[in-house]
Amino acid sequence: MRPSQYILVIDFGGQYAHLITRRIRELGVYSELLAASSIATSGLPDRDRIKGIILSGGPKSVWEADHDAIAKLAIESGVPVLGICYGHQLLGKVLGGQVGRSPRPEFGPTMVEVLSSSSILRGFPKRIKVWMSHYDAVLEPPPGAKTLARSGGSPVAAFDVGGTIFGVQWHPEVEHSELGLELLSNFIEFTGLARDWKPGNLIEDLVSYVREKVGDGTAIAAVSGGIDSTVATVIASRALGGRLKPVLIDHGLHPSGEVERVIKLLSGLGLNVVVLNEEERFLDELRSVEDPEEKRSVIGRVYGEVLKEFAERVGAEFLVQGTIYPDVIESGARPGADTIKTHHNVGGLPEDLGLELVEPLRYFYKDEVRELARVLGIPRELVVKQPVPGPGLAVRVEGEVTREKLRILRRVDEIVRDEVEAWGLSEKLWQYFAVLTRSRATGVRGDSRSYGYVVAIRAVESSDAMTARPARLPWDLLEYIASRVTGEVPEVVRVVYDVTSKPPATIEWE
Repeated sequence: MRPSQYILVIDFGGQYAHLITRRIRELGVYSELLAASSIATSGLPDRDRIKGIILSGGPKSVWEADHDAIAKLAIESGVPVLGICYGHQLLGKVLGGQVGRSPRPEFGPTMVEVLSSSSILRGFPKRIKVWMSHYDAVLEPPPGAKTLARSGGSPVAAFDVGGTIFGVQWHPEVEHSELGLELLSNFIEFTGLARDWKPGNLIEDLVSYVREKVGDGTAIAAVSGGIDSTVATVIASRALGGRLKPVLIDHGLHPSGEVERVIKLLSGLGLNVVVLNEEERFLDELRSVEDPEEKRSVIGRVYGEVLKEFAERVGAEFLVQGTIYPDVIESGARPGADTIKTHHNVGGLPEDLGLELVEPLRYFYKDEVRELARVLGIPRELVVKQPVPGPGLAVRVEGEVTREKLRILRRVDEIVRDEVEAWGLSEKLWQYFAVLTRSRATGVRGDSRSYGYVVAIRAVESSDAMTARPARLPWDLLEYIASRVTGEVPEVVRVVYDVTSKPPATIEWE
């Protein structure tokens, strides 16, 4: 399932670290992200499999964080090493260069002068516009290093040591940097790795993985109707046949019509899904719960209890889940990683579940899962369908979740979906939905004062959910949605639009 050779990206806490991994995969080479703290504890993993190492950016100065030993491990590994931003400064420091406060800290678009269009900058013009974000800089190159580029705030904006160790002050992984993919492509050339990472070619390997993992046993598959769980279940079904028992838990938190749509879709794929109606149970457990992480924890716990009961009923020892790589990263499943939010299929299930997890998609990003879906022949409507979070509408209702709030939110969400789709924008957006906020506001209906909920509309563009930017929806569309919502849902008096990117926000509100 995982290629025998890959490029390791060491995460020092930079907001774009995951993007480096994504870009390397886009270029046809498998890459994994690992927290620096994990390496500090356990050393470099898979030494014989790693053919290149990239040191990511990070929020601290190289003089504040103690990562020298990790950089030395990378240098001593004998494979090509690329440092980006903080990683660039860290290599400069460890190799004996001078690193200190930049004469002119640079943030955002920055012009860089290319001094040598060779090595990691092979084929580059004399000037390029890149994305910078730094206070410190490499002021003098390490002994024996060749300075490849400079900028107003970075005297050594890029360097090369012996054709195997490279540093660049800017972020080639972000779209704002010119020739970013070309730079990463040049690095791949130094690793000698073949560009043969194509998720769509791995179906049989994934089927074999599930078959070997489960053996002669029986597995249940937790399906939601989303692309991740559907792809994982279809793969597991090919491997296990009748020994796979798909189950859909109706927790009462789905968008309007979602359960019926899921049953129809999965039946069309030949999956005989058992539906368990557990709405009362979930809502009772969520009563008076307001904290977002506690909500996720409660939902994960109850979800696990229901799964365990079903597994005992059908005699299953394994649980197939559609866990994907962003879930693993955001849930802090890797040692030392920060938990952004708990995903019910990674960190939210109880430890005493008693089922061995089978996660065929654990190392794939969302767009890679979509490629698998296309190869598997899964209907296009699911391939392009916007994701729905595992906890459903519970993370789109601020504060306590009640039946009344869910009723209001479902109606508003229906209006948002109807209008976005009517404008032909659904396939251009990653997600679009409504949030019922805690806020109340004064409004006017007719000649009378009204007092009701404030609803937020969220629509974002993304490729893998690791980063996202607010969609610039047409103003007329937003006005019409607001008019419909306040006209058709009497409990709502005000509609606002969320224009926050990820980061710093997450896509979901809770």
